[in-house]
Amino acid sequence: MSIPSFGVGTFRLTGQTVITSVRSALDLGYRAVDTAQIYGNEAEVGQAIAESGIKRSELFVTTKIWTDNYARNKLVPSLRDSLDKLRTDYVDLTLIHWPAPGNGVELAEYMAALADAKALGLTRQIGISNFNIELTRQAIAAVGKNEIATNQIELSPYLQNRKLASFLQEQGITVTSYMTLAYGKVLKDPVLARIAEKHQATVAQVALAWALQLGYAVIPSSTKRENLASNLLARDLRLDAEDMAAIAQLERNGREVDPAGLAPDWD
Repeated sequence: MSIPSFGVGTFRLTGQTVITSVRSALDLGYRAVDTAQIYGNEAEVGQAIAESGIKRSELFVTTKIWTDNYARNKLVPSLRDSLDKLRTDYVDLTLIHWPAPGNGVELAEYMAALADAKALGLTRQIGISNFNIELTRQAIAAVGKNEIATNQIELSPYLQNRKLASFLQEQGITVTSYMTLAYGKVLKDPVLARIAEKHQATVAQVALAWALQLGYAVIPSSTKRENLASNLLARDLRLDAEDMAAIAQLERNGREVDPAGLAPDWD
C-alpha cells in the first residue's frame, strides 16, 4: 500500500465548516482525508464521508492518536472510538501525532500499541508525525522500517526540512507535508508569484506542485470550494529546474508549529 500524494486536511475546521469542506473535496475528486483525535472533528468528517455516497474502499482516511491515549492500554480503545465517530470499521492510516517526550509513555510502548492496532485490523497502515531523525530511528527500531508508512511534518517553501526529508526518503518512508502554504504566508511571496505568473497558475498551486515534485504527499485544506478545486490542479503543474532552484532559495526556517512539551528538538 502507498500514501496518496494529494489529500484534504481538516486542521482547525469544525462543525458544519468541516462537513462542507470535506463534502466539497470529495465532490471535486479528492479521495484522501486527513483528521486527528485532537481536531475534535472526526464525527463530522465521518458524516461528510457517509453523505458523499462514495464507497469506503475508494477512500483513504487518516487519523492521529492524541498524547492522552499513548499508553498501551489506551491507544487501541481510543482508536476504536475514532472509528465509531468516523463511521468506519478501519482507517487506512493511523499516526502518532506528536512524539511528546517526557509525557510518561515511552516511544517503544506507544509504537508497540500502534502496531497492535494494525494487527487487530483497525488500521491498514501506521506512521508518525512531527518526529525528528533520532526519534524516527527509535520508531524504526521499535516496529521495523517497513512498518512506518509516513512521517507527517511541517514543510513549506519557508521550512524545507531538507535533512529530515532526505533521511526519510532514504529509509523509504513517505514524507507528508502539512502547512505547505505556511498559514498562507507563502501566498504573498514575490518569487512564487513570478513563477505562478510564468505558468499561469496560482501561488498555492506552485507551492503544492513544488512539494509534489520533491516526492512529498500534501494535505492542504480550505473552506472554499473554489480553492479546493484550484489546489487540485497543482497535480498537473510541472515546474522547471529554474523554478525549483528559485524556490530552494526561499528557505528561512519558517516554522509555524512548535508546541512546548509536544515537539522534539528539531533537526
